[in-house]
Amino acid sequence: MCRITQTEFVASKLNSSKLAGYKFIFMYKKIVPALLLLAPLFVIGQNRMTPDLLWKLGRVTGTGISKDGKYIVYSVNTPDWETNKGSKKSFIIPINGGTPVEISKPDSVLSDKNISPDGKYLLSNKEVKIKKISGTDYYPELTKSNAYIFDNLNNRHWDTWEDGSFEHVFVSPVGKTEEGKDIMPGEPYDSPQKPFGGDEDYIWTPDSKAVVYVTKKKYGKDYAVSTNTDLYQYDLSSGTTKNLTEGMMGYDINPSYSKNGTLAWLSMKRDGYESDKQDLVAFTGMGKGVVNLTGHRDEIHVEGFRWSDDGKKIFFWAPINGTEQLFEVDYVGATKKIPSVKQLTKGDFDIAGIVGQTGNKLIVARTDMNHAAELFSVDLRDGSMAQLTHVNDDVFNSIGMCKTERKWVTTTDGKKMLVWVIYPPDFDPTKKYPTLLYCQGGPQVALTQFYSFRWNFQLMASQGYIVIAPNRRGMPGHGTKWNEQISKDHGGQVMKDYLSATDAVSKEKYVDKNRLGCVGASYGGYSAFMLAGIHNNRFKSFIAHDGIFDMRSMYGTTEEMFFVNYDWGGPYWDKKNAAAQKTYNQFNPINYVDKWNTPIMVIQGGKDYRVPIEQGMQAFQAAQLRGIKSKLLYLPDENHWVLSAQNALVWQREFYKWLEETMPPPDKTKKGF
Repeated sequence: MCRITQTEFVASKLNSSKLAGYKFIFMYKKIVPALLLLAPLFVIGQNRMTPDLLWKLGRVTGTGISKDGKYIVYSVNTPDWETNKGSKKSFIIPINGGTPVEISKPDSVLSDKNISPDGKYLLSNKEVKIKKISGTDYYPELTKSNAYIFDNLNNRHWDTWEDGSFEHVFVSPVGKTEEGKDIMPGEPYDSPQKPFGGDEDYIWTPDSKAVVYVTKKKYGKDYAVSTNTDLYQYDLSSGTTKNLTEGMMGYDINPSYSKNGTLAWLSMKRDGYESDKQDLVAFTGMGKGVVNLTGHRDEIHVEGFRWSDDGKKIFFWAPINGTEQLFEVDYVGATKKIPSVKQLTKGDFDIAGIVGQTGNKLIVARTDMNHAAELFSVDLRDGSMAQLTHVNDDVFNSIGMCKTERKWVTTTDGKKMLVWVIYPPDFDPTKKYPTLLYCQGGPQVALTQFYSFRWNFQLMASQGYIVIAPNRRGMPGHGTKWNEQISKDHGGQVMKDYLSATDAVSKEKYVDKNRLGCVGASYGGYSAFMLAGIHNNRFKSFIAHDGIFDMRSMYGTTEEMFFVNYDWGGPYWDKKNAAAQKTYNQFNPINYVDKWNTPIMVIQGGKDYRVPIEQGMQAFQAAQLRGIKSKLLYLPDENHWVLSAQNALVWQREFYKWLEETMPPPDKTKKGF
């Protein structure tokens, strides 16, 4: 449903996928009049995370290591809810840490990967009009028309209607103003890929003679049902292009050359399966085949990687048992030797990205459920870590931390399932606490020590709630079989996993079983809708954000056709397909609305074309007509996520307002609103 997290997308849009930075400001400056209309005035707590404080955190992104190797370059994006915008500043710090210095032109101290190694040419991308789509394309005299005319899929993508324009890569001479050369002239394909691709989708070959780029060379319906992206090599002198990954049928993305000229990338095997095991692969030599460096490790699903400076190893990060950790693998080339994979870091935290290498140290971004991302160094000899940036230390040092604990729960089919439990800052086991079951989206996305700026466990727990976060079926980091068991079984074993986790934690004396809630977005929103019909009165409140309510109408309106074809088994009209019929009948939340009896809040984005608007509208209308206490939070300008600061604050305030109404914490005075 969505292979990329909200954090990653915000970062890509702010040039910061991965978080943090701001001096702690304690109280409201003032309340925007629009917000006064939308939410009550709350009192900010003095020792807990609050929605307003969360949106004052800076978001740190490591940009790279300076050309001279002496400094780490990073940016800090700080949202401003008063202006509904944000500010970005760039800094440098010494490699071993120290006092940061703000710089105005970070590009001047970094190598530009878009300039060819010989310094002669520059790569860039821009939209090129290829297809006629709009009314004015066909009828230029009708200048006020805003019509779209489609004769094929894909007619919209993520949050944007297709207009016949496609992102193309251009090669231009450095320092000259002449028009660059389009390396995909007239082709109705995107590079970078939509909707999330950036300039990581194209790179130079080490000899400056060619460009390698990522695209899916399919159009219309073929594009909509496929995940088969390939790496293409465009030769500058001849203008010819060849497919480097022909016959590799799944996603092939993130190409990167080693110092020694070896190309590596991330690869999936199966076309149409967006959550296939993602392996790190590389050429064994010029045109001599491909070696899979992680295929022999069933539990490893690679999220991202970087070549070592000497070209002999590749560093990568991957989910493992409820966290994301740093690994290294030997590049074995054409030998028959099994690549040696070594886990470099361990602990209850996430490695959220690699910035660069300096000698025996790797610079990485790191998060945990109590801390937004900061930059750390990792000693490659022993895995020890040292914090380098301290953008948000003032904030986190001033508030109570939330204990996170691993529990192992036995599922209904006898498996051991990891469940994260997050406790309020001043947790007292002699008291009883309202408790939230958190349902992860994805559906095949790891639930680790991430730090979200919306689904924030620290914030939930800081309002007085215990949070249950199961690593249920369909999550990487626990083996391929565990990850794949969710496909074509969305409403089956996974729902039992959720209830097993809830029942196991509810046995604790400090859990108030009369105040259990269930919350989630995307697949998590679907889970809330589904559980609302089968929970047997366990829960007192539900919140579902951009969740699938009716799988038939979802199949007819979503733009991600490959997902519903693979994970659900195909179209609802295929009566002979047992998997599909099970999906649309047994696993369809709309079929259980007659059993709904619990208050439910529905959140829906107006520009969400992945889980389109009718899903939330139908769910809210059904609850209202059945006389169930319900609320609709409609965000007309938001997509599958919530990206604007003020809408995000409305979201947070309404979220906790609803919980307070339906299952309030024991001591409202400590809540922080």
